[in-house]
Amino acid sequence: MRAGAAAPWLAVLEELSAVAGDDLGHARERVQRHAIDIGTGFRIIGEDSERPWPVSPVPLLIEAQEWARIERGIVQRADLFETILADLYGPSTLAERGYFPATLVTGSPFFLRPLVGLAPPGGHHLHFVAIDLGRSPSGEWRVLADHLRAPTGAGYALENRLAVSRTLGGLQARLNVRRHAPFFAAFREGLAAACQRSDPRIGLLTPGRYNPSYPEQAHLARYLGLLLVEGDDLAALEDRLYVRTIAGLKRVDALWRRLDPRLLDPLAFDSHSRIGVPGLIDVWAQGNVVLANAPGAGVLESPAFGAFLPQLSTRLTGADLILPNIATWWCGQPREAGHVAGEFESMLLSPAFGARTLGLPGEAPVAGADLTPEQRAAFLDDLTRRPQDYVGQEVVRLSTMPVIIEDRLEPRPFTLRVFAARDAHGNWQVLPGGFARIGEHPDPRAAVLGEGTWSADVCVHGAEPVSPVSLLPAPDSLHIRRNPGTLPSRVADNFFWLGRYLERGEALLAGIRVMLGHSIDADTGAAPDEATIAKLVAEIVDSGAAPAPGGFRRADLIAFARIAMEARDGWQSVAAINTHAQRIAGGSRDRLSVDMVRLLDAPFPTHRGMLDRAGSLQRRYAAIAGLSAEHMGRTAAWRFHDLGRRIERARAITRAARIFGMSGASAGDLSTLLDLADSQISYRQRYLTGIARVPVVDLTVLDPGNPRALAFQVERIREHLAALPVLDDDGMAEPQQIEATELHALVAPAQAALLDPETLSEIEHRLFRLSEAIARRYFLQGAEPLRASGLTLA
Repeated sequence: MRAGAAAPWLAVLEELSAVAGDDLGHARERVQRHAIDIGTGFRIIGEDSERPWPVSPVPLLIEAQEWARIERGIVQRADLFETILADLYGPSTLAERGYFPATLVTGSPFFLRPLVGLAPPGGHHLHFVAIDLGRSPSGEWRVLADHLRAPTGAGYALENRLAVSRTLGGLQARLNVRRHAPFFAAFREGLAAACQRSDPRIGLLTPGRYNPSYPEQAHLARYLGLLLVEGDDLAALEDRLYVRTIAGLKRVDALWRRLDPRLLDPLAFDSHSRIGVPGLIDVWAQGNVVLANAPGAGVLESPAFGAFLPQLSTRLTGADLILPNIATWWCGQPREAGHVAGEFESMLLSPAFGARTLGLPGEAPVAGADLTPEQRAAFLDDLTRRPQDYVGQEVVRLSTMPVIIEDRLEPRPFTLRVFAARDAHGNWQVLPGGFARIGEHPDPRAAVLGEGTWSADVCVHGAEPVSPVSLLPAPDSLHIRRNPGTLPSRVADNFFWLGRYLERGEALLAGIRVMLGHSIDADTGAAPDEATIAKLVAEIVDSGAAPAPGGFRRADLIAFARIAMEARDGWQSVAAINTHAQRIAGGSRDRLSVDMVRLLDAPFPTHRGMLDRAGSLQRRYAAIAGLSAEHMGRTAAWRFHDLGRRIERARAITRAARIFGMSGASAGDLSTLLDLADSQISYRQRYLTGIARVPVVDLTVLDPGNPRALAFQVERIREHLAALPVLDDDGMAEPQQIEATELHALVAPAQAALLDPETLSEIEHRLFRLSEAIARRYFLQGAEPLRASGLTLA
């Protein structure tokens, strides 16, 4: 270790000691809690739920002088890739001159032939790259892999920095750690500079919530101020790209895509793609949308190309690679194939072009020494038939960094992912640090480490003080913005139905609690109102939550309540409704608070008693309602969320009034109606002479001051629709506004004594029509959503 190299690590240990005391495990738990608070997570393919992102509290330290060499190597490599891509999709002279075999291009599934001859808007194929590095025990950095198609991980690097900074608060100043914000600001400015318009609209194109790194994408979109969009949100029209919003079509100038390029446009590439944008490549070819990165860049990711990069660097730039590749032999050449066949037990074996082969057990690299005898025979057999499908690489041994295992520090091997992005001048900027992946076991082979078990912040430190740059506005900034930005129709749809599902679940829970309360009263000697219970059970059955019970004994009702609470096999139970809400919230991570997502994702209660379980869930729903009421800004997204709640609550109270509040209702019916409307206390405070039908109906249906009453919901619905955007400027009401006005005209003058089942049925019907009108106007509707009347270039 160089003189003075130990001092930074002593600073790390001192900061850890201040946090953890005698228990290093406490520091690990604390940084993990911070990561969860930030909302960091990831998904394993095939799993429904997210996992927390594993962060180590011990950062990897890299001295500024050492980092400067890494920076130069990354910039050199990115420039080399840009030069090669410009030739592959342009004049194609490199293969013609024999710089590399043409098979490297034609054999790759990531070479997109329809793009040949098309110049990318802005003049660059690459805007953002990621490169994996390994450091040998001797200290030499070498390239393990390149990521050019849709590089992931920059958001995790940012989240690691936030979590570790909150845990080791003094480390930034003590070590002069270089900040991440300037890099992200430069990338955002670089994308904007490549666009045609001076004030461009930039989106982050995501495959959706089931993508493993969707939480990272949502975090990046929120941090950078980008519009998080899916393919269904976008439409190509007359060589322009638009996002479908509640205010009509809005022009999109650039997309930072995280979608496989082959799925981008079913008209240009894979016709089976259902998550792309038909016509997107035509817009790109006309220079009207920037794609970062340009489709087709993934052809250079293949391990086979890595075998030719050193000589390409020498021939094209006159210099050797500053960051050398690991030694690679492409078996498409006879001599190299023979070398691999003879030495494969000491090599790392990989598919040459990233696609699965017959001779290896999977798509990931595998150490030849780890193959079973049967797998070795299969590999050698297929290597003879299709040698061009394989590469052999040296097995890299990695240096280690400290990580907390239980309550002690232990060495573990790591790899480093580094990111580079173009700035407004087209120059490459390198993120100072990136993030490290840490192996679970001490085995130093890079192939064994794989994706790693833990991640770590990477701190580039030096003697020079670092300016406190941030993407947040300066405290004395005079720029004020109250417009929250564009709201895509899909997001509005999600928020509307999130509100409806939450309200529907709460209403079902209220019915279950009232039903179980009646059954408990029966066992304590009070006369049960079996007719009321039968009506309540019938209402739950009609909602699709459970099949009809065998009887009305307490055991029957408890079994019935269990199905209505927990059933998953086609029933619209509380658990099923909760799952719908969780899925919607999972796809709205960029617009919902971490607390709301956490409440929605909380495990289903497992209390012993069904009544306690229902009460626990209802209190959770109340907490979510409180968060939306008191913590969500009054944006259009909130209005759609509240619209969903109001329509669902209006529907529920209207049905309840028709079933339990009409002429001939018993005292049990009226008490149930008050319970379902959560208005028992209000009624008792207002009426001291006992329960009566007309006052109960007035309070639960027609009182505009009761937040649970129908009249209150109708007034809020009308207010929301009046505040939402319209497509035409002629001052005329749109269909959804007309429906709300007619509904208000039906409810406002009504009198409780005269309210009858027919009127309530008409109100239910109008609520359904109103919901349909809102969906037709604001949400995606198959081939209709272009809404040309609302076309705008804004």
